[in-house]
Amino acid sequence: MDDASDPKKKHSAETFAAELRRRIREGVKGYEAGAKLPTLREFAASEEGVARGVAEKAIDRLRAEGLVESRRGSGSYVRAGRIPRTSPGRLSQEQWGRGLSIQAHDTENPPQVVDVTVGDVVPPPQVADALGVQPGEVVLSRRRRYVRDRRSVQLATAYLPTDLTRGTRVEHTDTGPGGTFARLAEQGFGPTRFVERVIGRAPTPEEIDGVDGQEGLGLRREGSLVFEITRYTYAGDRCVEVSVMVLDAEAYELVYVLPVEKGDDPKKK
Repeated sequence: MDDASDPKKKHSAETFAAELRRRIREGVKGYEAGAKLPTLREFAASEEGVARGVAEKAIDRLRAEGLVESRRGSGSYVRAGRIPRTSPGRLSQEQWGRGLSIQAHDTENPPQVVDVTVGDVVPPPQVADALGVQPGEVVLSRRRRYVRDRRSVQLATAYLPTDLTRGTRVEHTDTGPGGTFARLAEQGFGPTRFVERVIGRAPTPEEIDGVDGQEGLGLRREGSLVFEITRYTYAGDRCVEVSVMVLDAEAYELVYVLPVEKGDDPKKK
């Protein structure tokens, strides 16, 4: 059989990626947002008869473009849309002061928190320094995993000084309406300023697989990226919380709304 008559030769990775891209963008049945793609074996056995290597390269290309996401042990899916994470709006007092979750600020389908672990720990040196505690001194740690549509999308660990948390609901898995920020405000240490530092990097094995009984993000070991966001929460001049968040970079969109501060009018100088 020559190449022209072999159905598995009619698609290159580029042309098959273009065809899948079209189906996804047009919402063809079976390629809607959140739909599971056929397996490589199913593509090969279909009427198109796309060679497994060709289909794999095409899906890898769409994954790099952000149209497809892989779930380890489950397969490839059409991306259901990124989770917006808008700052500083989500951190505003209007949000948590009304007893609302900051996760619900940007979307009607926010990630849900699971696997909450609360306890005293010795924090990393940089966290201890920010919180103003002595080396070896314990702080309260709140570890959480966030899930949307049965997919782990974020791991987060918050560290707080124990003098602000003892006997409060911050020590509970459920911190109550408005969350930790509202409880800090009840102690007279409501947030007045936030500083966030963001880096992009590869996930660690612990972040992929989980650690100490907490599940990980379940990402692929090759080619996956995460956003690491370290947020410093201040009440006046005091840092009252350090939160280290690891987000699946394929799942989130980071949005920053920055007001322009008025300076001196150069025309008047």
